Amino acid sequence: MSQKMTRITTTLTAAALGVGLASGAFAENLKIGMVVTLSGPPGALGKQAADGFALALEEKGGKLGGQTVEMFVEDDELKPDVALLKAKNLIEREEVDIVVGTIFSNMLQAIFKPVVESETFLISPNAGPSTFAGKNCNPYFYVTSYQNNQNAEVAGMIANSKGYENVFVMVPNYQAGRDNVDGFKSTFKGNVVTEVFTPLGHQDFSAELAQISTSDADALFTFMPGGMGVRLVKQLAGAGLKDKMDFMSVFTTDETTLPGQKQDAVGFLAAGNWAPDMDNAANKAFVDAFEAKYDYVPGGYAMQAYDTAMLIDSAVSKVGGDMSNKDAVREALKAADFTSVRGDFAFSNNHYPVQDFHMLQVVERADGKFHTSYMETMIEDYSDSFKQDCAM
Repeated sequence: MSQKMTRITTTLTAAALGVGLASGAFAENLKIGMVVTLSGPPGALGKQAADGFALALEEKGGKLGGQTVEMFVEDDELKPDVALLKAKNLIEREEVDIVVGTIFSNMLQAIFKPVVESETFLISPNAGPSTFAGKNCNPYFYVTSYQNNQNAEVAGMIANSKGYENVFVMVPNYQAGRDNVDGFKSTFKGNVVTEVFTPLGHQDFSAELAQISTSDADALFTFMPGGMGVRLVKQLAGAGLKDKMDFMSVFTTDETTLPGQKQDAVGFLAAGNWAPDMDNAANKAFVDAFEAKYDYVPGGYAMQAYDTAMLIDSAVSKVGGDMSNKDAVREALKAADFTSVRGDFAFSNNHYPVQDFHMLQVVERADGKFHTSYMETMIEDYSDSFKQDCAM
């Protein structure tokens, strides 16, 4: 995608938000750059994040912390070199105060160094790799989602609670995939019969499904976000494997993939930090407003981006809009003085979340829409295992 086309996308998005564009900005404007994946099938994840952030901004009247927001939305195209170019443009030409991104961990790894070395705050609404949770933690980096291993660690807890003895594990071969394997194995007490690493963006799972069908696994654990998850679930059902073994996952049967998976995913288990039907007032208001505006069910990507906007709102308010005092902004972000729609939320010393995690199950609503549904809380106030290596 050309820079010109990206700017058109940005302009349309910003116009839809009702916030200021790049030209004619006032000095007191808060500049925020968003770098997410918007192209191709994985773009569904980035769209959720952009929509969630936009909803929060709209609810705040186009301002966060009382400051008019000048918003730049960039598509990283799921290409590290493109992500790097877009991030550098945001910090060098647009001189943004905050970069919000990314969806995928390999995109975050591409932009991390130039953003934090410029002393620009970087807040990830989704990617939470182990890479920056321990010894490489950074005072300018925050994560509002989770540390990648955590959901898989909780999936391991779910597998134990279900009495699974043998589990087949399959993930894409990139940092988040590897983190999820490590996470699952750290808590699962049974036997991992096979570990399969597919290319990122994998489309034809016939060879892997043949392996699964001949294994002695009780269940499949997988992490296949976006279009990969849609294809896997449909092909698994088509191969007649849905009723032959249990299926549990992270970010494989969620609100970005369920519109394509539909009935094929009903009953499948997942681990997560949130579900659209969680029973608290803030969440009900968020889900109702989101569906009213966008006419689809929000997923974790939307929720976490919405929370990111509310986090920024709280921090900017605490510093009276003065983004030049980096130490004060850092402490204001660390305080996380906002109401998360997921419930209790705080930051650990490494700026990754402390939060509850749950068992979820795919259900079909009376209106024919599909979503993950809260079943039970598996662990409360859960922080990641890498924080002990962070010197902050």
